[in-house]
Amino acid sequence: MKLTISAKLKLRHTPEQKTALDAVTLAYRDALNFASETAFKLEKTSSAPKIHKAVYETLRDQEGPFRLGSQLACTVSRQVAASYKTQWTKLKQNISARQKGFTKRRYKGLDIAPKFVSRTLEYQYGRDYSWKKNGKVSVGTLAGRLVLEFDGYQKHLDLIQAGAETGAAKLYYQKSKKQYYLIVALNIELPDPQPTDHQKVVGVDVGQRYHFVATNLNGQSLFEKGAAIRHRKDQFSRVRRSLQRKGTRSATRRLVALSGRERRFVADRNHVLSKTLLTRFPGSIFGLEDLTNIRDRTEGRSNPQSSLRARRSRRRRSQWSFAELQANLAYKAPLHGSLAVQVDADYTSQACPRCGHMSKGNRPNAGLMFVCEVCGHAGHSDRVASVNIALRTLLVRQDWMSTGALSMRPDVSDVEVKAARLSRYAELRWNPDTNP
Repeated sequence: MKLTISAKLKLRHTPEQKTALDAVTLAYRDALNFASETAFKLEKTSSAPKIHKAVYETLRDQEGPFRLGSQLACTVSRQVAASYKTQWTKLKQNISARQKGFTKRRYKGLDIAPKFVSRTLEYQYGRDYSWKKNGKVSVGTLAGRLVLEFDGYQKHLDLIQAGAETGAAKLYYQKSKKQYYLIVALNIELPDPQPTDHQKVVGVDVGQRYHFVATNLNGQSLFEKGAAIRHRKDQFSRVRRSLQRKGTRSATRRLVALSGRERRFVADRNHVLSKTLLTRFPGSIFGLEDLTNIRDRTEGRSNPQSSLRARRSRRRRSQWSFAELQANLAYKAPLHGSLAVQVDADYTSQACPRCGHMSKGNRPNAGLMFVCEVCGHAGHSDRVASVNIALRTLLVRQDWMSTGALSMRPDVSDVEVKAARLSRYAELRWNPDTNP
């Protein structure tokens, strides 16, 4: 199997070379905003050929404000088209969610032209950048090529030295250090996974009270509390509200710095959590819930008259970074000899794993305890959910062994197929007497 990893390379640049990199990144950002405004005037098109035809000559004009190379000009059109395509997808999802009554909010992403703030630009391998001998890289600027030395993680440097297949790269500027980095996509080959190599199954339930609860088929569970992280996020929220009330220019600058700090804090935490799971359960198949559009189904509409506790709970739900945690786990798993698959999230915390009875009444007051109305089986609701996820993941592994095809994500487009899967899930049973 082929796996793409990201290598972060620190470029060793002189002040003169940094000036050249500043010029091309700022010009690229201005070109993105120009193309975005043009696409907005063209009825908010997401067609890359239309945007390319409208902006290419202006971006390439060596007497104009941008003076980009041909490949960078093409990349601008594709990036803007992709951005508009994402906005249109979000708008359609919002319309669907409003029709189903999940929310009353109207998506406003296409009310104005999307604005690009970051100075990050995208290079194409072989056209905008290439490797040189003796650990150097050649990158394009407005004034021609720059050949720079770089540092990085030794394993990544070894892969580059060995000639690993290279994809697109991003030139990223870290303002706090006044330093440029090159984020390179490296494609590496790993042995194709076999069901006999992954005999352990672990169900992972993610949430807010507990960042995750993981349970294997032996009944061993791992709880990761989220109280300390929620407390830290609440601190960020209080500082953010205070700065927003001030509204001064210095407060705005502080808000930008604070948002970056909070984002890095959350990203680091999710990396640590994913590594914890992979270390605790090596060589396993990790089952994750498919939580697509979960916010539209759970957030509900805002109420100005709601209590402070309700508003705080709503804000915490909006900051729930479950997708990043799951993505990190799926990204790291093959590198550690594991796999991550997704299963249906329906009724995982309401179904009894012992008798199969499914009801909202199994969760009294939607609390932390699970008590089956039929057989009386009781336990922590998040652990019960992780057990159900593990059973569904075991079913995925059994299908993999019998058919030779591994389903990494459930097909939710066919209602009848999903109903058949849920019917199979209802037949799964867990024997708590075998738990240690």
